[in-house]
Amino acid sequence: MSVSETTPQQRTVLAEPPPQQQRAASRKAGWVRRAPLVPALVFIVVMTQLPFATTIVISFISWNALRPDERGFAGFSNYAQVFTDANLRSSVVTTIVLTVVVVGVSLVLGLLIALLLDRQFFGRGAVRTLMIAPFLVVPVAAALLWKHAILNPSYGLVNGVLTWVWGLFGSSSPPQVAWLTQYPLISIELALIWQWTPFMMLILLAGLQSRPADAFEAAKMDGASPFQAFRYITLPHLRRYIDLGATLGAIFIVQNFDAVFTMTSGALGTANLPYTIYQTFFVRQDYGLAAAQGVIVVIGTIVVATFALRSASSLLKEDS
Repeated sequence: MSVSETTPQQRTVLAEPPPQQQRAASRKAGWVRRAPLVPALVFIVVMTQLPFATTIVISFISWNALRPDERGFAGFSNYAQVFTDANLRSSVVTTIVLTVVVVGVSLVLGLLIALLLDRQFFGRGAVRTLMIAPFLVVPVAAALLWKHAILNPSYGLVNGVLTWVWGLFGSSSPPQVAWLTQYPLISIELALIWQWTPFMMLILLAGLQSRPADAFEAAKMDGASPFQAFRYITLPHLRRYIDLGATLGAIFIVQNFDAVFTMTSGALGTANLPYTIYQTFFVRQDYGLAAAQGVIVVIGTIVVATFALRSASSLLKEDS
């Protein structure tokens, strides 16, 4: 009588569970990993997606609180009114100008300040803390500060400095500029630039501190000037950080409402998209039209953010 012997490979094959059990075990392990994320997912859906779905439904309804008896299904008439509304087109242009100017100037100033703070000097930590302070101010408080303490024509800081400078030349009639009346959009841009420059500075300073030291040593040994090192080493290295700062800044500034509402109340051509939607909803009380405006703004923001994030992610892949 012969006894059959099994090799280690055969015993391993016999010990493996069937494919169905393997798939079941894999699904169970996947659910175990995902289970802690379920409460956060439910919270996000309830707090963001359900209100957005409700907004989409309201956008197809003719619903004006001033005419409650005329409420009913409107189809795409609210969306047609959005694209033919002159005020909305003007607010789109204002939003684009505001975003481009604030993001561009904040990036340039943030880069210059980051280059200064990247150097070693006495009190650098204190200076860095002071430079970050404007970004930590509540947006409404920052807008009130600029409206009353800085740009007020009677007792504002800017006109006070102009009066003092004017007095140095012996003139008795210093200029009293009403900034919020004569230059309303520039005033809002200055307030937002003051607040968002520290944000850009932090991102670019992180990029500067991650530069490869060996590349600068090699460039110095090859006789490269500081400007050449900045142009051919620092700027290419900071490209992804600049794109990241521009993307995040644009997303937040497009949604800015505090500065426009607090400083000018949307007057004199300063109404951007969020303020226009606010006026449609709370002043005109046209809920259907305001919902259609909000849906279009959200879709446009998602499209812009998607392209921007794709470009940023492609840069990260190139550098990795």
